[in-house]
Amino acid sequence: MAEAPLLLTTDPGERDRTDALLLGLVAEGDREAFGRLYDRFSGPLYSAALHILQDAAEAQDIVHDAFITLWEKASTFERTRGSAFSWSVTLVRNRAIDRIRMRRRRAELLAESVPEDLGYGTDGGAPSADDAAVQGDNARLVRSAIAELPAEQRRALELAFFGGLTQEEIARRLQEPLGTVKARIRRGLLKLREALAPQL
Repeated sequence: MAEAPLLLTTDPGERDRTDALLLGLVAEGDREAFGRLYDRFSGPLYSAALHILQDAAEAQDIVHDAFITLWEKASTFERTRGSAFSWSVTLVRNRAIDRIRMRRRRAELLAESVPEDLGYGTDGGAPSADDAAVQGDNARLVRSAIAELPAEQRRALELAFFGGLTQEEIARRLQEPLGTVKARIRRGLLKLREALAPQL
């Protein structure tokens, strides 16, 4: 590996040059350079993700995903469009915002799929111990009902609920037409309602 200078200066220009050099080496498949870039970027990137998500585990996931992208897409970095670090921050920020959108989408799907008389989504504050136990039982019933769905409906719902993907993202993931995915999710939700209504 061509030796990149260590970060011994607070000069932003020198830092940017070192980062760009390391990223260029990463683009050539240099694992040592990748490790050094990780050491330089991981702390600040984790802080940025945690600030947006307010969840340590999700922030770690986002940073992990961002470094995978850095490894795979390093050759697409254009120094004329900004620093390697700002590019990395943008990757993390975009993924964190996508994760928040997934959370909202999951909540919307859940609100659409459970019977209204369950009281989900009502403004009742934190659940009591009894309510929490009931919700835990309900969650087990839901998981059991999902397991009974036909495989294609189950997969689409799992990607929506637990993967947090939009219908368009599910269609791309499954390589199926969007209309097919929408129909599977709709049929799956209807079957869940039918299966769960007598039990909940």
